[in-house]
Formats: sequence, C-alpha cells, structure tokens
Amino acid sequence: PIDQKTAQFKNKELTPWLFKCPSQIIRNAAVNWYVTFKRFIKGQCGKPKHKPKTDKGSIHLTRELFRFDRDTNGTLRLFIGTKTNNIGYLSFKAHRKFQIPNSIYIKKECGHYSVSFCYDNRENDHVWLTDAEHLDYLKNQTADYLNDHVIGIDRGVVVPAQSNDQSFDFTIGQKKNKAKAERYIKRLQRKLARQTHIASHRWVKTKKRIANHYAKCRHIRQDFCHQTSHALVESKAKVFIFEDLKVSVMIKVPKAKQDVNGRFISNKAKQKAGLNKAILDKGWHQLEAFTRYKAHQVNKVVFKVSASYTSQECANCSHIHPDNRKSQAHFQCGYCGHVDHADRNASLVIKKRAINLILDTGTVLSAKGVLTSADIGRGAKSQSNKSMLLSVSGNESSKKKRIAATKVAA
Repeated sequence: PIDQKTAQFKNKELTPWLFKCPSQIIRNAAVNWYVTFKRFIKGQCGKPKHKPKTDKGSIHLTRELFRFDRDTNGTLRLFIGTKTNNIGYLSFKAHRKFQIPNSIYIKKECGHYSVSFCYDNRENDHVWLTDAEHLDYLKNQTADYLNDHVIGIDRGVVVPAQSNDQSFDFTIGQKKNKAKAERYIKRLQRKLARQTHIASHRWVKTKKRIANHYAKCRHIRQDFCHQTSHALVESKAKVFIFEDLKVSVMIKVPKAKQDVNGRFISNKAKQKAGLNKAILDKGWHQLEAFTRYKAHQVNKVVFKVSASYTSQECANCSHIHPDNRKSQAHFQCGYCGHVDHADRNASLVIKKRAINLILDTGTVLSAKGVLTSADIGRGAKSQSNKSMLLSVSGNESSKKKRIAATKVAA
C-alpha cells in the first residue's frame, strides 16, 4: 500500500472475506499503518511489517463500532459491530468506573482477551510542570532542600533497584514462580525440538504453552516494576535520579576471537549470554518508565545522570578507583576508608552527582532527560565534585595505565 485507502484491496473474487468485516475496521487498520509508515520515514520508529500468524493480535475500534450494555444479570458487556454487520457481544470485567471512550483496542495474547482505552476523567485539571520547568525551580533551591528531596536509584543484576535507604527485590514467591516457569520453558523447548512436523496440532499446542510461561515471567517482572515505582513515588522524595544506562550496548554479543593461526578461541560468549539474560530479566527500562509517568501524575520529576564510575566512586570523599569495589556487594574506599554496601554507595553517588549538577548554573537538560553541563567537554563533570582519580600512593586509577607504567619501569 502507498496510502491509507482500502478500496483497492476489496475484490469479490480475490478477497471475499473482507466484505464480511465492517469497513470501519479495515479503515482504522489502514490509517494506523499509514501513520506508522510516515513516522518511520521521519526516523521516529521502525518500519511497519507483516505480522506472522500467531496467537496474539489487536484490533482498533472507533466509536461507531462498539457500545457498552448490561444484561439482565447486571454483567457489563461490550457490543461490537454495526447495524449491517453484527459481530456480537464480549463480556469483560471493568477494574474501575470509566467514561465512554472514543476508541478502544481489543487485544488477544496467550488465549486471553483484554480491552484497553483512554479517556479524559476531568478529575484533575492541574497544569503540571515540565521537566525543564522543574529544573529551573530546583536551581533556586538550597543544597539542604535538594538533599532532603532528591533520591538516587541504582539498578543492578543481583539487587534490581537500590535507593539511598531501601533496596527493592523480587519476593520469595515471585522468584519461585519465575524459576518454575523457566524450568517448564526449557522442558517444553526440548519437546518442541523433537516435534519435527511443524504446524501440527501438537507443535502449535507446545508453542502456546511456551508462550504462556514466558507471559507469566513477563507479568511477574511487570508487577515488580509497578510495585517498586509506586513505592518510590509515594515516598517523600520529589526528584528521582537514575543512571543513563546504555542497555543496548551492555547486552551486545562479544565478537569472535582468533589466534595467530586463524583458529577460533574462547571469547566467553556463554558467560556474556548469562549476563545479558540477567540484565534483561530485571526490567531496568520498564522501572524507569513506570517511575517517570507516575511521578508526573503527582507533579514530581525524574532525571538521569551519567553512569560512568558510579560503582568505583566513594560517596563520602569522591575518590574514584577500581580497587574501591572489593566485591559485588562490598565497597571500601582506599582513600578515606569509607565502608558501605556497593549498591547503596552507588545510589548515594548518583544523588550527589545530580545535586551538584542542579546547583551548577551551566547545567542543561537533554532531550532524553539527562543532566549535563553545557560548558564542559568530554564529561569532566559527569563525576561528583572534587573527584580524586589517584589512589593514596599516587598510582594511576586506570588499570591499563598501571600495567603500561609497570612495563616501562621494567
């Protein structure tokens, strides 16, 4: 297709099934495709593509295609269709009171149907501040005010989220349910590999069972992100600081390595695959997105700062050195002797960096919500104030430089 017209696709001989579908549904699909394609041309999203035949899908219905009725038992039902094309009723459970929307989406996933829509409840007509307006307001505040109302959140693999005074992790029940679902997935994947007759009834059934267990893991992760973001926003903090993590770079597959004879040698791809899986399993971006929209609803704000050296910097004296991080959980500064949990220390470093940047008159807010200093190049102010990059003995903080210096001395 080259536009949002649909008449050219309807043919009595080639596509007779399109005449059984209300023309408004076909029109809505064509309009959505055309809007997505124009956004792709502008570089705002990916290119729309043909969807495979799977158990999931969605349909967009506008106001003339549905209405809400109640039967004699008081059950709320959704009528779908028009006067000439009566599709039928769909019973559903409303989680809260709502007003009639202008359009709805009906989605099917793993054999379950869901209805989603948006409407203006008119309950809260306050005009909240934008992120830039929040930054301008915070620049006029004192350091003590920022210290009381700013909170840093460090995201990790072992502990999914750590704030300045609280750690957030999956519950014991969630961990057991996730582990159980993952065991079933591996078992069903081995079964699927033995079913060589693709698209048979048993093959399709196994695929659906695998999808159901994947959905269970996804729902557990989503529930954790909702609960964690809710707990953060409900706290007394008004400004939430995350690291500007480049997750797509962090989960890249390592390149193949060859020796001088051209033989492939170990590049630790298996270990990297396990790390990538652990990173994606924690839902880092989802936690940030949930916290952002929930904070906006209560006139709070989310910012991001540079993630460089947050695990090596001391929150007490700003000394940066790789040896400060003794282990995954233990942090001990080699300059001032400060001892703390590594994740909590990182969250305090994130908070400290954000406060220094907010109080700096040259700080600007990027389009992605990252606090950066406008007059400093090469990220010199990405670390906390008065960062000491040398150890007590005066050695270089970089491991490569220390090795090079040792070789020169030898």
